[in-house]
Amino acid sequence: MSDDKVRFDRVTKTFPVRAGRRASAGAVTALDQLTLGVRPGEFLVVVGPSGCGKSTLLDLLGGLSRPTSGEVLVDGRPVTGPGLDRGIVFQQYALLPWRTAAGNVAFGLEAKGVPRAERAELVAHHLDLVGLGGFAERYPHELSGGMKQRVAIARSLAYDPDILLMDEPFAALDAQTRDSLQDELVRIWQHTGKTIVFITHGIDEAVYLGQRVAVMTSRPGRIKQVIEIGLGDRGATEDVRSSDAFRHHRHEIWTLLRDEVRAAQSAERPPARPTVGRPGRTPWRALLDRSTPAPDHPGRSADTRPGPAEPVDVGQPPRAAAPEAGRSAGTAGDGGRTPAVADADADRAAPAATRTEEARVG
Repeated sequence: MSDDKVRFDRVTKTFPVRAGRRASAGAVTALDQLTLGVRPGEFLVVVGPSGCGKSTLLDLLGGLSRPTSGEVLVDGRPVTGPGLDRGIVFQQYALLPWRTAAGNVAFGLEAKGVPRAERAELVAHHLDLVGLGGFAERYPHELSGGMKQRVAIARSLAYDPDILLMDEPFAALDAQTRDSLQDELVRIWQHTGKTIVFITHGIDEAVYLGQRVAVMTSRPGRIKQVIEIGLGDRGATEDVRSSDAFRHHRHEIWTLLRDEVRAAQSAERPPARPTVGRPGRTPWRALLDRSTPAPDHPGRSADTRPGPAEPVDVGQPPRAAAPEAGRSAGTAGDGGRTPAVADADADRAAPAATRTEEARVG
Protein backbone atom coordinates (compact mmCIF):
# COMPACT_ATOMS: atom_id res chain seq x y z
CA MET A 1 0.00 0.00 0.00
CA SER A 2 1.29 3.46 -0.90
CA ASP A 3 2.36 5.87 1.86
CA ASP A 4 1.13 8.86 -0.17
CA LYS A 5 -1.40 11.19 1.39
CA VAL A 6 -2.88 11.81 -2.07
CA ARG A 7 -2.66 9.47 -5.03
CA PHE A 8 -3.75 9.94 -8.64
CA ASP A 9 -3.74 6.45 -10.12
CA ARG A 10 -3.90 6.36 -13.96
CA VAL A 11 -6.53 9.08 -14.00
CA THR A 12 -8.23 10.01 -17.28
CA LYS A 13 -10.81 12.77 -17.57
CA THR A 14 -12.76 13.55 -20.74
CA PHE A 15 -15.40 16.20 -21.37
CA PRO A 16 -18.17 15.79 -23.98
CA VAL A 17 -18.31 18.38 -26.74
CA ARG A 18 -21.62 19.30 -28.34
CA ALA A 19 -21.92 19.47 -32.09
CA GLY A 20 -21.72 22.95 -33.59
CA ARG A 21 -21.76 24.59 -36.99
CA ARG A 22 -18.11 23.75 -37.64
CA ALA A 23 -17.51 20.71 -35.46
CA SER A 24 -19.16 17.40 -34.82
CA ALA A 25 -19.96 16.03 -31.38
CA GLY A 26 -17.10 14.31 -29.60
CA ALA A 27 -14.98 14.53 -26.47
CA VAL A 28 -11.97 16.46 -25.22
CA THR A 29 -9.45 14.57 -23.12
CA ALA A 30 -8.16 16.87 -20.37
CA LEU A 31 -6.11 14.27 -18.47
CA ASP A 32 -4.77 11.00 -19.85
CA GLN A 33 -3.50 8.18 -17.62
CA LEU A 34 -2.07 10.66 -15.11
CA THR A 35 -0.27 9.19 -12.11
CA LEU A 36 1.03 11.34 -9.25
CA GLY A 37 1.59 10.99 -5.51
CA VAL A 38 1.67 13.64 -2.78
CA ARG A 39 3.45 12.90 0.50
CA PRO A 40 1.96 13.74 3.91
CA GLY A 41 2.78 17.33 4.91
CA GLU A 42 4.32 18.08 1.52
CA PHE A 43 4.07 21.34 -0.40
CA LEU A 44 3.63 20.13 -4.00
CA VAL A 45 3.33 22.61 -6.85
CA VAL A 46 1.84 21.65 -10.23
CA VAL A 47 2.91 23.75 -13.21
CA GLY A 48 2.08 23.40 -16.88
CA PRO A 49 0.99 25.23 -20.03
CA SER A 50 -2.44 26.77 -20.37
CA GLY A 51 -5.18 24.22 -20.94
CA CYS A 52 -3.16 21.19 -19.79
CA GLY A 53 -5.68 20.14 -17.11
CA LYS A 54 -4.16 21.61 -13.93
CA SER A 55 -7.46 22.93 -12.60
CA THR A 56 -9.21 19.72 -13.66
CA LEU A 57 -6.74 17.79 -11.53
CA LEU A 58 -7.59 19.99 -8.53
CA ASP A 59 -11.34 19.63 -9.14
CA LEU A 60 -10.95 15.85 -9.07
CA LEU A 61 -9.04 15.98 -5.80
CA GLY A 62 -11.60 18.37 -4.31
CA GLY A 63 -14.43 16.02 -5.21
CA LEU A 64 -16.03 18.58 -7.54
CA SER A 65 -15.72 16.19 -10.49
CA ARG A 66 -15.33 12.45 -11.08
CA PRO A 67 -12.61 10.84 -13.21
CA THR A 68 -13.65 9.10 -16.42
CA SER A 69 -11.29 6.28 -15.50
CA GLY A 70 -8.68 5.66 -12.82
CA GLU A 71 -8.85 6.64 -9.15
CA VAL A 72 -8.14 9.65 -6.94
CA LEU A 73 -7.25 8.48 -3.43
CA VAL A 74 -6.88 10.34 -0.12
CA ASP A 75 -5.39 8.23 2.67
CA GLY A 76 -6.02 5.19 0.49
CA ARG A 77 -9.77 5.89 0.10
CA PRO A 78 -11.37 6.93 -3.21
CA VAL A 79 -12.61 10.51 -3.43
CA THR A 80 -16.35 10.45 -4.09
CA GLY A 81 -17.22 14.09 -3.38
CA PRO A 82 -16.27 17.19 -1.38
CA GLY A 83 -15.19 16.66 2.22
CA LEU A 84 -14.05 18.59 5.28
CA ASP A 85 -10.65 16.92 5.03
CA ARG A 86 -9.94 19.12 1.96
CA GLY A 87 -10.04 22.92 1.85
CA ILE A 88 -10.01 24.84 -1.43
CA VAL A 89 -8.68 28.35 -2.11
CA PHE A 90 -9.71 29.61 -5.54
CA GLN A 91 -8.22 32.35 -7.71
CA GLN A 92 -11.36 34.42 -7.08
CA TYR A 93 -11.78 35.19 -3.40
CA ALA A 94 -15.44 34.03 -3.25
CA LEU A 95 -16.09 35.99 -0.05
CA LEU A 96 -19.65 36.71 1.07
CA PRO A 97 -20.00 40.50 0.66
CA TRP A 98 -22.57 40.86 3.46
CA ARG A 99 -20.24 39.25 6.01
CA THR A 100 -17.22 40.76 7.71
CA ALA A 101 -13.79 39.16 7.51
CA ALA A 102 -14.54 37.35 10.78
CA GLY A 103 -17.95 36.27 9.48
CA ASN A 104 -16.42 34.83 6.32
CA VAL A 105 -13.83 32.87 8.28
CA ALA A 106 -16.57 31.58 10.60
CA PHE A 107 -18.72 30.35 7.71
CA GLY A 108 -17.12 26.91 7.42
CA LEU A 109 -17.06 26.51 11.20
CA GLU A 110 -20.79 27.20 11.37
CA ALA A 111 -21.42 24.53 8.72
CA LYS A 112 -19.29 22.14 10.74
CA GLY A 113 -21.36 22.83 13.91
CA VAL A 114 -18.54 24.29 16.01
CA PRO A 115 -19.91 25.95 19.21
CA ARG A 116 -20.01 29.76 19.25
CA ALA A 117 -17.29 30.31 21.87
CA GLU A 118 -14.86 27.92 20.20
CA ARG A 119 -15.74 29.39 16.82
CA ALA A 120 -14.83 32.93 17.93
CA GLU A 121 -11.49 31.69 19.25
CA LEU A 122 -10.66 29.85 16.02
CA VAL A 123 -11.63 32.84 13.89
CA ALA A 124 -9.39 35.17 15.89
CA HIS A 125 -6.50 32.68 15.75
CA HIS A 126 -6.62 32.22 11.98
CA LEU A 127 -7.03 35.92 11.24
CA ASP A 128 -3.92 36.50 13.35
CA LEU A 129 -2.20 33.67 11.47
CA VAL A 130 -2.68 35.47 8.14
CA GLY A 131 -1.83 38.89 9.59
CA LEU A 132 -5.37 40.33 9.68
CA GLY A 133 -6.06 40.41 13.42
CA GLY A 134 -6.95 44.10 13.27
CA PHE A 135 -9.37 43.74 10.33
CA ALA A 136 -11.89 41.26 11.74
CA GLU A 137 -14.86 43.65 11.42
CA ARG A 138 -14.03 44.93 7.94
CA TYR A 139 -16.27 43.99 5.01
CA PRO A 140 -14.76 42.66 1.75
CA HIS A 141 -15.22 45.98 -0.07
CA GLU A 142 -13.06 47.60 2.62
CA LEU A 143 -10.14 45.21 2.02
CA SER A 144 -7.42 45.16 -0.63
CA GLY A 145 -7.02 42.24 -3.01
CA GLY A 146 -4.22 40.74 -0.94
CA MET A 147 -6.28 41.05 2.25
CA LYS A 148 -9.26 39.34 0.62
CA GLN A 149 -7.07 36.42 -0.39
CA ARG A 150 -5.73 36.17 3.16
CA VAL A 151 -9.31 35.98 4.45
CA ALA A 152 -9.99 33.18 1.94
CA ILE A 153 -6.91 31.29 3.16
CA ALA A 154 -7.92 31.79 6.80
CA ARG A 155 -11.42 30.52 6.01
CA SER A 156 -10.01 27.34 4.46
CA LEU A 157 -7.59 26.76 7.35
CA ALA A 158 -10.09 27.48 10.12
CA TYR A 159 -11.99 24.20 9.94
CA ASP A 160 -8.65 22.35 9.99
CA PRO A 161 -8.56 20.35 6.73
CA ASP A 162 -5.77 17.84 6.25
CA ILE A 163 -5.14 19.02 2.69
CA LEU A 164 -5.19 22.55 1.31
CA LEU A 165 -5.89 22.87 -2.42
CA MET A 166 -4.91 26.18 -4.02
CA ASP A 167 -5.83 27.03 -7.61
CA GLU A 168 -3.62 29.97 -8.68
CA PRO A 169 -4.67 32.01 -5.64
CA PHE A 170 -2.19 34.86 -6.25
CA ALA A 171 -2.58 35.22 -10.03
CA ALA A 172 -4.68 38.40 -9.89
CA LEU A 173 -2.42 40.24 -7.42
CA ASP A 174 0.36 42.74 -8.11
CA ALA A 175 3.96 41.52 -7.92
CA GLN A 176 4.77 43.00 -4.49
CA THR A 177 1.60 41.63 -2.86
CA ARG A 178 2.14 38.26 -4.51
CA ASP A 179 5.70 37.97 -3.15
CA SER A 180 4.48 38.96 0.31
CA LEU A 181 1.71 36.36 0.29
CA GLN A 182 4.10 33.68 -0.93
CA ASP A 183 6.26 34.35 2.13
CA GLU A 184 3.12 34.30 4.29
CA LEU A 185 1.98 30.99 2.82
CA VAL A 186 5.36 29.33 3.41
CA ARG A 187 5.24 30.50 7.02
CA ILE A 188 1.67 29.14 7.46
CA TRP A 189 2.64 25.81 5.91
CA GLN A 190 5.66 25.48 8.21
CA HIS A 191 3.48 26.40 11.20
CA THR A 192 0.56 24.05 10.44
CA GLY A 193 2.25 21.14 8.63
CA LYS A 194 -0.63 20.89 6.15
CA THR A 195 -0.38 18.98 2.90
CA ILE A 196 -0.65 21.61 0.16
CA VAL A 197 -1.29 21.09 -3.55
CA PHE A 198 -0.72 24.39 -5.34
CA ILE A 199 -1.54 25.12 -9.00
CA THR A 200 0.33 27.88 -10.86
CA HIS A 201 1.47 29.12 -14.27
CA GLY A 202 4.50 30.85 -12.80
CA ILE A 203 7.85 29.07 -12.80
CA ASP A 204 9.36 31.42 -10.20
CA GLU A 205 6.37 30.89 -7.92
CA ALA A 206 6.61 27.12 -8.36
CA VAL A 207 10.32 27.05 -7.46
CA TYR A 208 9.92 29.35 -4.46
CA LEU A 209 6.95 27.55 -2.88
CA GLY A 210 7.35 23.90 -3.72
CA GLN A 211 9.31 21.12 -2.09
CA ARG A 212 8.63 19.33 -5.36
CA VAL A 213 7.33 20.65 -8.67
CA ALA A 214 5.28 18.40 -10.97
CA VAL A 215 5.62 19.53 -14.61
CA MET A 216 2.67 18.67 -16.85
CA THR A 217 2.55 18.14 -20.60
CA SER A 218 0.23 20.00 -22.95
CA ARG A 219 -3.27 18.59 -23.36
CA PRO A 220 -4.04 15.80 -22.78
CA GLY A 221 -2.31 16.36 -19.46
CA ARG A 222 0.21 13.90 -18.09
CA ILE A 223 3.05 14.27 -15.61
CA LYS A 224 6.21 14.87 -17.62
CA GLN A 225 8.61 14.98 -14.68
CA VAL A 226 8.67 15.73 -10.95
CA ILE A 227 11.53 18.00 -9.82
CA GLU A 228 12.93 17.97 -6.28
CA ILE A 229 13.57 21.56 -5.16
CA GLY A 230 16.62 21.89 -2.92
CA LEU A 231 16.34 25.42 -1.52
CA GLY A 232 16.13 24.53 2.16
CA ASP A 233 14.48 26.98 4.56
CA ARG A 234 13.22 29.96 2.54
CA GLY A 235 13.29 32.25 5.57
CA ALA A 236 16.93 31.45 6.38
CA THR A 237 18.25 33.21 3.26
CA GLU A 238 18.05 36.95 2.64
CA ASP A 239 16.98 36.62 -0.99
CA VAL A 240 16.58 33.01 -2.05
CA ARG A 241 15.22 34.09 -5.47
CA SER A 242 18.68 35.42 -6.39
CA SER A 243 20.55 32.26 -5.42
CA ASP A 244 22.30 29.97 -7.90
CA ALA A 245 20.10 27.05 -6.82
CA PHE A 246 16.94 29.04 -7.57
CA ARG A 247 18.20 29.97 -11.05
CA HIS A 248 19.18 26.36 -11.71
CA HIS A 249 15.73 25.01 -10.84
CA ARG A 250 13.99 27.75 -12.80
CA HIS A 251 16.02 26.94 -15.92
CA GLU A 252 15.44 23.20 -15.43
CA ILE A 253 11.66 23.63 -15.29
CA TRP A 254 11.55 26.06 -18.20
CA THR A 255 13.53 23.61 -20.33
CA LEU A 256 10.89 20.96 -19.61
CA LEU A 257 8.01 23.36 -20.26
CA ARG A 258 9.25 25.09 -23.40
CA ASP A 259 8.15 22.47 -25.94
CA GLU A 260 4.88 21.90 -24.07
CA VAL A 261 4.01 25.59 -24.19
CA ARG A 262 4.66 25.66 -27.94
CA ALA A 263 2.50 22.58 -28.44
CA ALA A 264 -0.32 24.13 -26.41
CA GLN A 265 -0.15 27.36 -28.42
CA SER A 266 -0.26 25.44 -31.70
CA ALA A 267 -3.30 23.49 -30.52
CA GLU A 268 -5.14 26.69 -29.59
CA ARG A 269 -4.38 28.43 -32.91
CA PRO A 270 -7.41 28.34 -35.28
CA PRO A 271 -6.95 26.35 -38.50
CA ALA A 272 -5.99 28.23 -41.64
CA ARG A 273 -8.81 29.18 -44.00
CA PRO A 274 -9.08 26.95 -47.08
CA THR A 275 -7.75 28.27 -50.37
CA VAL A 276 -9.17 27.76 -53.86
CA GLY A 277 -6.86 27.28 -56.81
CA ARG A 278 -3.41 28.60 -56.17
CA PRO A 279 -2.05 29.31 -52.64
CA GLY A 280 -2.92 32.70 -51.20
CA ARG A 281 -6.29 32.97 -52.97
CA THR A 282 -9.31 33.11 -50.68
CA PRO A 283 -12.65 31.62 -51.83
CA TRP A 284 -14.09 35.13 -52.26
CA ARG A 285 -11.17 36.20 -54.46
CA ALA A 286 -11.65 33.12 -56.61
CA LEU A 287 -15.37 33.85 -57.09
CA LEU A 288 -14.62 37.43 -58.11
CA ASP A 289 -12.00 36.24 -60.58
CA ARG A 290 -14.52 33.86 -62.18
CA SER A 291 -17.13 36.61 -62.62
CA THR A 292 -14.68 39.08 -64.25
CA PRO A 293 -14.70 39.03 -68.10
CA ALA A 294 -11.53 38.24 -69.96
CA PRO A 295 -9.41 41.33 -70.84
CA ASP A 296 -9.68 42.83 -74.33
CA HIS A 297 -5.91 42.90 -74.74
CA PRO A 298 -3.36 40.43 -73.43
CA GLY A 299 -1.62 41.66 -70.31
CA ARG A 300 -4.26 44.28 -69.50
CA SER A 301 -7.10 43.58 -67.08
CA ALA A 302 -10.64 44.40 -68.13
CA ASP A 303 -12.14 47.24 -66.14
CA THR A 304 -15.77 46.36 -65.49
CA ARG A 305 -16.47 49.34 -63.25
CA PRO A 306 -19.04 51.79 -64.70
CA GLY A 307 -17.71 55.25 -65.61
CA PRO A 308 -19.26 58.55 -64.54
CA ALA A 309 -22.71 59.19 -66.02
CA GLU A 310 -22.98 61.83 -68.74
CA PRO A 311 -24.88 64.92 -67.52
CA VAL A 312 -28.29 65.51 -69.04
CA ASP A 313 -29.71 69.03 -69.33
CA VAL A 314 -33.48 68.70 -68.87
CA GLY A 315 -34.16 72.00 -70.66
CA GLN A 316 -32.07 71.27 -73.75
CA PRO A 317 -32.00 68.28 -76.11
CA PRO A 318 -28.89 66.18 -75.62
CA ARG A 319 -25.95 67.14 -77.79
CA ALA A 320 -23.84 64.66 -79.65
CA ALA A 321 -20.61 63.86 -77.88
CA ALA A 322 -17.59 65.79 -79.10
CA PRO A 323 -14.42 64.02 -80.21
CA GLU A 324 -12.35 62.66 -77.34
CA ALA A 325 -9.52 65.08 -78.02
CA GLY A 326 -11.81 68.01 -77.40
CA ARG A 327 -12.70 67.16 -73.82
CA SER A 328 -11.34 69.26 -71.01
CA ALA A 329 -10.96 68.40 -67.35
CA GLY A 330 -14.44 69.81 -66.58
CA THR A 331 -16.13 73.02 -65.63
CA ALA A 332 -15.05 75.03 -62.63
CA GLY A 333 -18.56 75.62 -61.33
CA ASP A 334 -19.17 72.02 -60.27
CA GLY A 335 -15.62 71.05 -59.28
CA GLY A 336 -14.81 69.30 -62.55
CA ARG A 337 -17.64 66.75 -62.36
CA THR A 338 -19.41 67.83 -65.61
CA PRO A 339 -17.41 67.18 -68.80
CA ALA A 340 -17.01 70.25 -71.04
CA VAL A 341 -16.61 70.26 -74.82
CA ALA A 342 -14.10 72.84 -76.02
CA ASP A 343 -15.49 73.16 -79.55
CA ALA A 344 -19.02 73.73 -78.29
CA ASP A 345 -17.83 76.47 -75.93
CA ALA A 346 -15.97 78.19 -78.78
CA ASP A 347 -19.04 77.93 -80.98
CA ARG A 348 -21.21 79.67 -78.39
CA ALA A 349 -18.62 82.42 -77.98
CA ALA A 350 -18.55 83.36 -81.76
CA PRO A 351 -20.69 86.34 -82.93
CA ALA A 352 -24.06 85.52 -84.47
CA ALA A 353 -23.13 87.16 -87.77
CA THR A 354 -20.09 84.98 -88.13
CA ARG A 355 -22.13 81.85 -87.54
CA THR A 356 -24.70 82.99 -90.15
CA GLU A 357 -21.97 83.65 -92.69
CA GLU A 358 -20.46 80.24 -92.07
CA ALA A 359 -23.85 78.66 -92.57
CA ARG A 360 -24.33 80.53 -95.87
CA VAL A 361 -20.90 79.50 -97.13
CA GLY A 362 -21.57 75.91 -96.12
